[in-house]
Amino acid sequence: MLIATKDQLTAALALIELDGLARRIVLCPPDLPVEHLPMVMDSAEVDAVVSDQTTFGSGGSNYAGCEIPCTSKLVPRNFDRGVSRHTEWVLLTSGTTGRPKLAVHTLGSLTGAIKRGNPPATPVVWATFYDIRRYGGLQIFLRAVLTGASLVLSSGQESTADFLARVGAHGVTHISGTPSHWRRALMSPAAHSISPQYVRLSGEIADQAILTHLQSVYSSARVAHAFASTEAGLAFEVNDGLAGFPASFIAGSADVEMKVEDGSLRIRSGRTADRYLGERDKAVRDADGFVDTGDMIDLRRDRYYFVGRRDGTINVGGLKVHPEEVEAVINRHPRVQMSLVRTRKNPITGAIVVADVVLRKAPDVAKPANNLQQEILELCRNALPQHKVPALIHIVPALTVDATGKLARHHA
Repeated sequence: MLIATKDQLTAALALIELDGLARRIVLCPPDLPVEHLPMVMDSAEVDAVVSDQTTFGSGGSNYAGCEIPCTSKLVPRNFDRGVSRHTEWVLLTSGTTGRPKLAVHTLGSLTGAIKRGNPPATPVVWATFYDIRRYGGLQIFLRAVLTGASLVLSSGQESTADFLARVGAHGVTHISGTPSHWRRALMSPAAHSISPQYVRLSGEIADQAILTHLQSVYSSARVAHAFASTEAGLAFEVNDGLAGFPASFIAGSADVEMKVEDGSLRIRSGRTADRYLGERDKAVRDADGFVDTGDMIDLRRDRYYFVGRRDGTINVGGLKVHPEEVEAVINRHPRVQMSLVRTRKNPITGAIVVADVVLRKAPDVAKPANNLQQEILELCRNALPQHKVPALIHIVPALTVDATGKLARHHA
């Protein structure tokens, strides 16, 4: 069964109804390009489509199979579902280019990190910037459902300010998103519409600047960042308010094993995806059962720090630059809200490093943009090798965040 709905609540209800009934359920994110639909449906051997659209075919697919209409309206039913079966949950990876991969999970692998026990003394109200049809959002949806908490869903049609105002009106206590989600949220006057007890970041590197900024704005909240991916599942959560994670984490726990090989973090646990569909030449795990996350980490004293993705490096005259490592330095500047480091072709070195920077507020008369650019460059020179220092700093009004909540990265 392919769940392809416009509305998140409808998708949530379909998941609850179909688990244990369908052989396989495929969560179709709303931003999936229509040209990838035939591949997704063929790879997943879709027998039926659950949709809240008038005709699924109007979305660009020539699918002529069984279409099951659904709505977010709750209707009481009293019937025997019969014998429950093992249901595979298929999530689409976001990827940076090309078609998505279809990762196969079970409800057990998706909920392995969720602790269930006695309900909390005070009601918990979750909210998330994520869409629940992606791994990060699905984790929060399952956490709310299985622990008896409430959940306020986001909407692709509303602004960050409207979302914050809405979840604030519902008394949100726990809220999650990517660092990019949070940087945009903190730029909004509506950031003070919420008073959460718990703030969670995942999906991107959480540098010290965003952790410190969140803690200063939400002083009574516990600010944590988690490492997870669609394939590897949730590995760990960091609660000490610092970027990176203690080296002792590599020893793992009873549920998760970790190691560092060739600079990248590898994970083995019961929370990882089982396999890919339609990808015979691709394996989720290596021969020892570890998932190579592709996330590069660097040990400094007794702590590991994420420096970037292996496939996202910039080559400057034969030397590698991780954009995220440079961004973490730029974001330390008190006037910087967020930044994006990218590459530009250069006839001598092949490429140079360029940074687009969004300021916390417009430059004032006493501090021209040129002075700020020089300050940012000086900050980089003091913290980075020369080949990692941006050749150009552009002050821009905004940066693009993609449908997964991550900075839209590209090479120019």
